[in-house]
Amino acid sequence: MKSFDFESLQRKQEQLAALRPLTAGEVARLREEFIIENTYNSNAIEGSTLTLGETALVLEGITIDKKPLKEHLEAVGHRDAFLYILELVQQQVPVSEKVIKDIHSLVLVDRAQDKGVYRRVPVTIAGAVHAPPQPYLIMPQMEELIQKHEAMQNNNFFERAALFHLLFEGIHPFIDGNGRTGRLLITLQLLQHGYLPISVKFTDRKRYYDCFGSFYSTGSAEAMLNLIGEYEEAELDRYIAMLEG
Repeated sequence: MKSFDFESLQRKQEQLAALRPLTAGEVARLREEFIIENTYNSNAIEGSTLTLGETALVLEGITIDKKPLKEHLEAVGHRDAFLYILELVQQQVPVSEKVIKDIHSLVLVDRAQDKGVYRRVPVTIAGAVHAPPQPYLIMPQMEELIQKHEAMQNNNFFERAALFHLLFEGIHPFIDGNGRTGRLLITLQLLQHGYLPISVKFTDRKRYYDCFGSFYSTGSAEAMLNLIGEYEEAELDRYIAMLEG
């Protein structure tokens, strides 16, 4: 597997760590801005019609006229799932099936019966070259995914994160909320390794979807690896410029 320039990202991470620390107020403000942007982008990829501005209002507790209650709940659920991830990072909790189900339960706040529950019906993904496994295969494949992830501890971290995301979405373990849960798991893994969270933009959704087509056609995770790496590099550059300025 060809790797993104991991050493460059590592140098920038070290460069950022050497700069003066942000104040608690600055951290809170940047985190709030990220939560709004991340919630908007991730939900928009899945079909939400809330705009970025409307998402910000919803997260402040304001109801948007003529927009479905479902989309309001999805925004709040995604925000709460991100805050839960911050707790996991602070407590140094590794990725596990329980963690995945807990994140999904927060993401799918509007569907009580499906929260954190593996799907019991077969599904297809429109336009995908890969068919998700039958329901009876989900549990063993999820167990295998976690074991594979743990066994790759010594591998390039970004390769691990990219491969985990591709395989998780391929299993498609839940009836709904797989994409949002999977992207939050990328964020969890980035934060666990001292990197900045990233937000896959709604405007990049075609490139993002093409990463799955590339992986399941060729077996190479390079496209997803590059996407995650480029987003991380952009965030590191933004923070470094902000602090140096």
